[in-house]
Amino acid sequence: MEKYRIALLPGDGIGPEVVAEGVRVLQSTTKRSGFAIEFQEALIGGAALEKYNDPFPKQTFEVCRACDAVLLGAIGDPRWDDLPADKRPERGLLRLRQDLGLYANLRPARIFPSLVSASTLKSRVVKGTDLLIVRELTGGLYFGEPRGFKGDRAFNTMVYSRGEIERIARLAFEAARKRRKLVTSVDKANVLHVSQLWRAVVTEIAADYPDVELQHLYVDNAAMQLIRNPRLFDVILTGNLFGDILSDEAAMLTGSLGMLPSASIGKETAVYEPVHGSAPDIAGQNIANPIATIASCAMMLRHSLDRGAEADRIEEAISRVLNNGCRTRDIATSKSRAIGTREMGDRICQAIEGKNQ
Repeated sequence: MEKYRIALLPGDGIGPEVVAEGVRVLQSTTKRSGFAIEFQEALIGGAALEKYNDPFPKQTFEVCRACDAVLLGAIGDPRWDDLPADKRPERGLLRLRQDLGLYANLRPARIFPSLVSASTLKSRVVKGTDLLIVRELTGGLYFGEPRGFKGDRAFNTMVYSRGEIERIARLAFEAARKRRKLVTSVDKANVLHVSQLWRAVVTEIAADYPDVELQHLYVDNAAMQLIRNPRLFDVILTGNLFGDILSDEAAMLTGSLGMLPSASIGKETAVYEPVHGSAPDIAGQNIANPIATIASCAMMLRHSLDRGAEADRIEEAISRVLNNGCRTRDIATSKSRAIGTREMGDRICQAIEGKNQ
């Protein structure tokens, strides 16, 4: 029997709760498939700070590097906000991405028909939304040098090389070939030199994909169009800063950050995580929505383990449970009863195993 090794990084806040449900769903999936999963847990973020005084200790890096994929919960808590920048939990996440060479973040945003009314936008606007944001993850303003403080001034540097742009662009075009064959490249080329290079290189790469349409949008216009008519988009290709902002905007089209998965991929080990944060204010209350983490597990099966059929089974189970009216608090309406984190995991596991609910 084929066996895969998955690193578990539960992290902080609600991270341990939602990761636990992801593990249960993966275990349910393996019951009907010819493979097994071995889990190995490690610490990151605030949890690692408390034990190792390091948000991304060497032990965690070694565990991640030795596994086939990584499932990450969430990072951060106000308790550590006053620490130096290199000690804060969020620095552990940046180091994880950098040390594993995770240069691309994939964030799908799809509206489940049964949740159209959960969006803060009108149903006629969001209905049928199905897009993928491909965000460059290890370059740009977040990693550029020099950066720091000098007297009363603070500075960061936005930097991209041709090679960094080429590799993320090719990934976006390859993804578009499997979807509706449209790439929208988002930049600020009317102001930024970096964006001018970005636009030029993306245009060059597009010539290798004649079957995929390319359009360019300035980031301010893209943000507006994403709210005005999200169905205009298929694959959105953009840099680190713009992608960070637009992906959260796209997440809210679905009604809740608790619904959206993501994958951070590179040359080897990939990291799968929910889009939402650690939400320490609701940690331990059994009310967090685990669907984003469970959907991230489906992405893991598809992209890292080449188990597309099992990934489909998880996604179909999520859809079936939602169609049956099951809702966690963040997506519940006045007409539906909110269920807890654990119960939502139960329902999805039962759907995967073909049990009546």
